[in-house]
Amino acid sequence: MRKVPRMTSPLEITALPYQPDPLGYFAALRQQPGAVLLDSGRPHGPGGRYDILSARPLETLEIDTHGQARDAQGKPLPGTPIEVQKALLAGLWCDLPDSDLPFLGGLIGFWSYDFGRSLEPLDSAARSATALPWSRVGLYDWALIQDHQRQQSWLVASAARRTEVEQWLATPAPEGAPFKITAPFAAELDRDGYGQRFRRVQAYIQAGDCYQINLAQRFSAPYHGDLWQAYLRLRRATPTPFAGYLAWDDKAVLSLSPERFLQAHHGQVEARPIKGTRPRGATPEEDRRLAEALLASDKDRAENVMIVDLLRNDLGRVCRPGSVRVPQLCGLESYANVHHLVSSVRGELATRRSPLDLLAASFPGGSITGAPKVRAMQIIDELEPSRRSVYCGSLGYVDLRGHMDTSIAIRTAVADAGQLHLWGGGGLVADSDEEAEYHETLDKIRHLLGALDHDSAAH
Repeated sequence: MRKVPRMTSPLEITALPYQPDPLGYFAALRQQPGAVLLDSGRPHGPGGRYDILSARPLETLEIDTHGQARDAQGKPLPGTPIEVQKALLAGLWCDLPDSDLPFLGGLIGFWSYDFGRSLEPLDSAARSATALPWSRVGLYDWALIQDHQRQQSWLVASAARRTEVEQWLATPAPEGAPFKITAPFAAELDRDGYGQRFRRVQAYIQAGDCYQINLAQRFSAPYHGDLWQAYLRLRRATPTPFAGYLAWDDKAVLSLSPERFLQAHHGQVEARPIKGTRPRGATPEEDRRLAEALLASDKDRAENVMIVDLLRNDLGRVCRPGSVRVPQLCGLESYANVHHLVSSVRGELATRRSPLDLLAASFPGGSITGAPKVRAMQIIDELEPSRRSVYCGSLGYVDLRGHMDTSIAIRTAVADAGQLHLWGGGGLVADSDEEAEYHETLDKIRHLLGALDHDSAAH
């Protein structure tokens, strides 16, 4: 691929005024090409620590919908998608300061669910609902990082780049056009269509093809106006610790994910799968009752344990033998609108294995496919009418030192050609109830639909 400009000047870390959330800083940066926000959801979302903001990447790399890597000019590049992304990251070099900040330059972007087609054998029954690529990552040589634990903000950049960024931050943020959904969200599947697919999943489970299948449905609506305004609405409705925003041309990804996919730090890796959901209660008593019911649910616990076993196998493909462990199994975590069961699977990367190897070995996340993974993905491809695009893929970063943090892109809206798409899904097992599972797909995105359009709902 084309030679990447190297960072020859040392990176410097400069303190900036701390802001309780990243919105003010990003509002000033978002009109820059390649602007990206990895958003911890603070001050309202629980659990998140860092915001990472950047713009104007040195290079942009896309994996198109045929699995071909292409540079910013559309030129095809030789190699597998992971090989090309590794080469892009390896082309960036500079003197790095000694710092425990999570990102000192590297790749930021997304890997769609369909990126998995470049890694696993899948049929092509489902049509594409969007024209977004399978992956889009930029190579960034600077970042604005907020640490909400320490209540500090930092600019990581060379001296020349710092001057540019300071000028961008000093420029008044533009006012975008008001965002509006111009017709009600419409479901791709009606109730009967969902039921037919639910029963097909049950038949596959009874036949022994799989143990669990994550079945999703898509909702779409036309819109006009500024998608940043849409993201702000979604963020107010459901702040989460693994949110993100990036937009280019007529496309955008607006993610309000509560779920980490993979984190790597100094060779130590972690996955945090979510399986098991209940809504928050209207009163403290109801809220506590719903949380206790989730913790006591044998079905939800069984689903979670299945995915933990799958992830132990995925991590074991690239981790040092004997290092994979489960320090948390089915722990309760509560967010603005839902309670979740969350587990933790950890390991240590084997020698000569990189975070991108870990991503390839584990992608897409088992919590949104089912088990066994490849057969589950084949059944999803057969039953869901359209491909998932970025939904159930991943947003995140891989930095120069081999650090990585990525999300599972659930609770995620995808904009393309004047249409906004949302998905809701859930894991189906042998004793799943059809009506309850159908309503769970609606419950998971009800607050998002309502935030985008107070006058209409999915139908």
